[in-house]
Amino acid sequence: MKLALAASLLLLLVFSNTQSSSGATHLEALDRNALSENPAESSRAITELRAMGPAGLNSLFEIYGEQINRHVANPLEPATPDWQRLSAALDAVSRQKDSYLSGLYWYTDLSQAEAAAKTSGKPILSLRLLGNLNEEFSCANSRFFRAVLYPNASVSAELRERFVLHWQSVRPAPRVTIDFGDGRKLERTITGNSIHYILDSEGQILDALPGLYGPQAFLRQLTTARSLFERLQGQDSATRQATLDDYHRTAIRTITTGWLLDNTIAGANLPRYLIPDKANQNSRRAIEIAPLAITKAITEVSILKSITRDADALGSVTDEAAWTRIAEHHFADAQLDQRSLGLIQRQTAKLLTTGATDAGQAKLKTLVKKLQLNIALDTVRNEYVMHSKLHAWLLVDSTRNDLNAFNEKVYAQLFLTPRSDPWLGLFSEETYTALENGGITR
Repeated sequence: MKLALAASLLLLLVFSNTQSSSGATHLEALDRNALSENPAESSRAITELRAMGPAGLNSLFEIYGEQINRHVANPLEPATPDWQRLSAALDAVSRQKDSYLSGLYWYTDLSQAEAAAKTSGKPILSLRLLGNLNEEFSCANSRFFRAVLYPNASVSAELRERFVLHWQSVRPAPRVTIDFGDGRKLERTITGNSIHYILDSEGQILDALPGLYGPQAFLRQLTTARSLFERLQGQDSATRQATLDDYHRTAIRTITTGWLLDNTIAGANLPRYLIPDKANQNSRRAIEIAPLAITKAITEVSILKSITRDADALGSVTDEAAWTRIAEHHFADAQLDQRSLGLIQRQTAKLLTTGATDAGQAKLKTLVKKLQLNIALDTVRNEYVMHSKLHAWLLVDSTRNDLNAFNEKVYAQLFLTPRSDPWLGLFSEETYTALENGGITR
């Protein structure tokens, strides 16, 4: 009896090892075939690796790690045919362009992301954008995400380890080509905005980050939202809603108070009722009280006006010069790390001759400094103007528990690009252009 049991265990061990070895061998074959010069063979391998989820992407990083790290460390490393196939395979499996820098796997099916979130116990970061994240000409915001957020070592680690990632295209990104008539062409995307939603495993919205944030500011937002997600675990529906409401009320007060202080530093001419009472430091300003003045007796519109009144007042006094001074005050939030700087150097090397020469490095330094100031400017504007309004909507708006409906409202009323306008504000039948058919091709 003992002999038979021992034999059975030995056979089971051999079978398990064989299966494990077979699985590893198959995975290695997929990794090799993903870079095949035969399009049909590489396509089959990439499809199978993609279906494996993050594990499929990780396997590519493991087997080709040395080559990937070499290109990360040396942005101007020549793009050989082998590297081009590897980069394309990584982007196809991850569904993100330039994923060799971020190592992030993105679901494009929300139900699959929700299933992964339930299994892992992680929140979902869901990106809505114009165009597709794995294409060169997605909207401007998403391109900057790929350049300054996702490659950032701290941001990518936070996203990879603590979130399930998902993206969905809202509509194609409008694309324009300007032909100068002498062989030169300029191609751009226009009129696009993106938003990151932090969701629970059921796809319910916890928070929403509009547009571009600097890496450090983005990390703080992720940490705050993840902390909220953890607090909500195990709460019944009533307690959960109370926790969410308190979170958004507190966020509105924090954002508006921060904006008030920044305007004070910037020397803005503030409305009298917003100026702190120096004689009584314990007095509570309207910005601290308004979000608490919510009763069932007043309408949703009145609530929203009450909540956002002070932010609207601050918006009217924060002119371009004040915004720039505020952005300079928060410049540290927009500092780029070496991985992002490497990508920028690679992308601009031919255009600006930003190679290893002193002149090239000077051009790159100037470009990066201006970019970081623009990122800082986007960060404070998005936080103070748009994020405060999103918190108000998530506090009282009727669409707050319906992600798709809420996103429609965001694009229509916050980004001002409603689905009902197929031309995204770029064409009007009331405007004469002196062109046949208005210059429109259908």
